[in-house]
Amino acid sequence: MLSLHTNNAALSAQNAIGKTQANLSTAMTRLSTGYRINTASDDAAGLQIATRLKAQTSGMAMAMKNTQNATSMLQTASGAFNEVTNMLVRMKDLATQAADASSSEDDKTAMQAEYDALGLELSNVMNKTTYGGTKLISDSADATTATLGKEMIFQIGASDSETMKINVSAALTELTTALGNATSNYTTEATGAELTGDGTASTAITNLTDAIDKLGTVNSALGATINRLDHINSNLSNISTNTESASGRIMDTDFATESANMTSNQMLLQAGTAMLKQSNSMSSLVMSLLQ
Repeated sequence: MLSLHTNNAALSAQNAIGKTQANLSTAMTRLSTGYRINTASDDAAGLQIATRLKAQTSGMAMAMKNTQNATSMLQTASGAFNEVTNMLVRMKDLATQAADASSSEDDKTAMQAEYDALGLELSNVMNKTTYGGTKLISDSADATTATLGKEMIFQIGASDSETMKINVSAALTELTTALGNATSNYTTEATGAELTGDGTASTAITNLTDAIDKLGTVNSALGATINRLDHINSNLSNISTNTESASGRIMDTDFATESANMTSNQMLLQAGTAMLKQSNSMSSLVMSLLQ
């Protein structure tokens, strides 16, 4: 029907141009930002899923840092215990030498001086080893002020339930007691008699053996925890990689598809504009009927 009031062809062309323009704008936005979803209206469900995945990925990245920091802290403590082991072994050598009848009183006095010095250094290492300004190890008098003197909780995941607990406080208390039994200089700065008294060197050997065993228990627990943290970090890295990949499949633009969409919509926009121009000339056909 020819009409001056209503140009159905022009209205259809305008409607088509509007839709094409919106599609073209969407394609160009996706190409310019690199994201398939730029507003919630693009894909409401996809945005919700991707946001949750992003939060999980971010949380796991921080958990990976936590495991690395925890590993560094425990390695610091383990390194201190390794040095304590070296000193205890040397003290045991001195006690073994002093227990032999071939050692004179002067020899034992010289050995006792080194033994006392090592006892003082044991106390220094056990009570002054810190990590980040916080005391790591302490004797039983104020053990709870040190990190290893209480239960340690490590956050190893993105959710509140993903934690790992380790408690070596009891073993640490036993160790400090054993060190006190092995050398009086662990608790007081004085000249000891572990190697100079009659039969005391043999007792020192027994006490030092016990201290070495107790130290091995604590250090072994730390080593096992460090190994576990390494495995946790590797697993977190694997989960984080795949989770981020899943988020990318939802959020990221497929440039091949969107480039094709942009080209197609540009051509449709040109065609629609041309047809709108042609439809606007239809009113002249009505005037020709009146001539």
